[in-house]
Amino acid sequence: MSRIGRIRRKTEETSVSVRIDLDGNGRADIDTPIRFFNHLLTSFAKHGCFDLKITARGDFEHHIAEDTMIVLGEAIERALGKKVGIQRMGDAIVPMDDALVLVAVDMSGRAFPDIEARFAKRRLDDLSSDLVVHLLQTLATNGRFNLHVKVLRGKNDHHKAEAIFKALGVALGKAVRTTSRRKGVPSTKGVL
Repeated sequence: MSRIGRIRRKTEETSVSVRIDLDGNGRADIDTPIRFFNHLLTSFAKHGCFDLKITARGDFEHHIAEDTMIVLGEAIERALGKKVGIQRMGDAIVPMDDALVLVAVDMSGRAFPDIEARFAKRRLDDLSSDLVVHLLQTLATNGRFNLHVKVLRGKNDHHKAEAIFKALGVALGKAVRTTSRRKGVPSTKGVL
């Protein structure tokens, strides 16, 4: 059974197309006009072992990045289906040079983002640093999962942001992984 989520969203401000294969090999084809955002999403796909194709265009950086994360969250939720046999929870502590980041997720069907990340610079290459937290919140809300992120240390803002997206990929990769040992949905309620 393939676990692929495809979503297209067209508004007055943006046009976004996302395809994610949760059982991929980490191949990424990311095409937005925001180079650093492309880099972060490529790192997410690579370290989560997701095949990810994203095309996004729009009027402003904020709208393009935000709508991309809305659609990516929806695509992840769609790809998971009824969530039968998944691990459900995953975490990662990822270093990147001076940066160290903790990410934990629970694919519970309930959105709860708690993001602790601060950046000294106003821009991360061509992405506004104040968008990073908002984009993670948007992903968790639209993917309907718990997302906890804590930057434990780091001075270089590029390293902190990249470590967050690498850790997000690793943690989500663990959470959505299926196991033959798990029968049914991983919940005492019988539904997620």
